[in-house]
Amino acid sequence: MNAPGRPLPALTLDNEFFWTAGADGVLRMQQCRDCAGLIHPPQPVCRHCRSQNLAVRDLSGRATLAGFTVNHRFSLPGMPAPYVVAQVAINEDPRVRLTTNIIDCDPDGLELGQQVEVAFENIDDVWLPLFRPVPAGADGPAGAAPKPLPEDEIAPEDFARHVRPMVTTEKFEDKVALTGIGMSTLGRRQLVPPLSLTVAACNAAIADAGLSIDDIDGLSTYPGGGLPGPFGEGGVTALEAALGVRPTWHNGGMETFGPGGSVIAAMLAVATGLARHVLCFRTLWEATYNELMKQGKVAPLGGARTASWQMPFGAISAAHTLAQNAQRHFHRYGTTRETLGWIALNQRANAALNPTAIYRDPLTMDDYLSARMITTPFGLYDCDVPCDGAVAVIVSAADAARDLAKPPVLVEAVGTQILEPIDWDQSTLTHEPQVLGQAAHLWSRTTLRPADVDVAELYDGFSFNCLSWIEALGFCGIGEAKSFLDGGANIARDGVLPLNTHGGQLSHGRTHGMGLIHEAVTQLRGEAGARQVSGARVAVTSSGGLTPSGVMLLRADS
Repeated sequence: MNAPGRPLPALTLDNEFFWTAGADGVLRMQQCRDCAGLIHPPQPVCRHCRSQNLAVRDLSGRATLAGFTVNHRFSLPGMPAPYVVAQVAINEDPRVRLTTNIIDCDPDGLELGQQVEVAFENIDDVWLPLFRPVPAGADGPAGAAPKPLPEDEIAPEDFARHVRPMVTTEKFEDKVALTGIGMSTLGRRQLVPPLSLTVAACNAAIADAGLSIDDIDGLSTYPGGGLPGPFGEGGVTALEAALGVRPTWHNGGMETFGPGGSVIAAMLAVATGLARHVLCFRTLWEATYNELMKQGKVAPLGGARTASWQMPFGAISAAHTLAQNAQRHFHRYGTTRETLGWIALNQRANAALNPTAIYRDPLTMDDYLSARMITTPFGLYDCDVPCDGAVAVIVSAADAARDLAKPPVLVEAVGTQILEPIDWDQSTLTHEPQVLGQAAHLWSRTTLRPADVDVAELYDGFSFNCLSWIEALGFCGIGEAKSFLDGGANIARDGVLPLNTHGGQLSHGRTHGMGLIHEAVTQLRGEAGARQVSGARVAVTSSGGLTPSGVMLLRADS
């Protein structure tokens, strides 16, 4: 029987053929009869040619190792760490990749491009397709010779060519401004109700803007009330019940422009006249939640069955996917752990000047490199800091903004377009998925260019998120981050691209991008104190990646 706690896939009408194929030892996937393309995860239509003439195909079970990470941090019942999480490209159609485990191997001997073959593991009514290396020389002298890695559907440097042009020359961004910001106390295991954090941040933002609660006619949040556990306080419904806001317009959900997408959604509502002052908020209480779970006071999320295509293989964190993108960037462009280390060191140096940051102690490169490994190539300091805290931002109509308490921060452009598959393991190979397209979209909506940016507050749930945004936004060329980041001078507060000036999520705390927006506004107002970047007039701030993301270009009022 399945060991308690290990997630197994929930069998559905769509996927049962895949998860039970191992009963007779054959890997099977959906295929389009018209273009012969494989389709995974299963869909009712072919992504490539839009045909609905579909079938299930028997496959050889051979694949190319397209990415892997050695998980050291997370253990599951029946899956003690370390173990290898991998993506393999199916030989019959390398556009399709499976998340899996590589077994019967020395992880140090794995090589991108090597051939692997399926080996099913039966647990209950599921046959998990695991893979093991094909012995050298199998099926002939070159039978298991390494193959080139699969190519992206769109090359990383070509995303701008695929951006849709603006529908109209009139920009909704010109009709809105950011007028208030607020933050609750931020800390580890505060052991307070999450809604109290939300209320504190929202009250602070309302006061900062010089408004009253009665002036607020819109509420917007991520992820809304539908996601239980440590990632929110209950959403719009909970806050409205607490404050009695009576919003004309409201919004909450995960399928938006990244965790900071609530702010972009609010801009659209304000620009179209649905609301005049929208209060956007984001709350996390992961540290307290984890403590309460240890005490047995809350139950773990999830159950024995999952809809995820990654979790059955122990890929239970975004780190397991993103680490493979980082590894492929290392492989293709010569990036190193030290490259990522300069990002972590920069964030810590900035956090030292920020009294609200959780980690402010000095960090050296030796500290970074010697820290315990989480999942290769990510160590402890590549990962953001789970915490308790809430951030709020007010979006107002531009014609009302200059009458409020603080100078408004204007919105120059946003980037939101999706240009690549959304499924984590089917998306971009060498960069964080859902970054390249959104970054290219941003620059299509403005005449400003990367050289005009004075401050960059870029999503850093993991250090590699930040690297991907730096290259995607054109602050250096694709594949050039190693030289751009070397030594850390370019991203320092007095460098060419002052980066994550409040300490980022790596040192300030995990606020899912809203803390980055808060800091961008703070810098453009000139209110950042010891960490203030002199003359900051234009800021770029991003949130998300892996999930659909959003990026904003902000400017001080002239």
